[in-house]
Amino acid sequence: MPSFQTRLKITGLKPGNPPEAVMAAAVEALETRHHVESNQLELAGGVPQLNLRFLVDATTYNGENSQAHESAAMMRDAVERVAVTGAMVVLRRNRGRWAPV
Repeated sequence: MPSFQTRLKITGLKPGNPPEAVMAAAVEALETRHHVESNQLELAGGVPQLNLRFLVDATTYNGENSQAHESAAMMRDAVERVAVTGAMVVLRRNRGRWAPV
């Protein structure tokens, strides 16, 4: 199964939401379609960033990439209910390296 990673910048919380709600929303959304291998919160250039690794069912190379993008967009929509988001990137594990798709 191909491994993907999505990185999503978080620029603020929406009123009434605790910080934990951001990661919970991201993981919950991705788990509806894929196995989430790991999740973590990092600071990238002083800005919080969610990093989630997930597996996509093997089909075709382009089909897998499309699934990963669709799932990342769905995850972002879920996160935007509780937080303000910034840039997002989707990466694919290829020969031991993460490459943008």
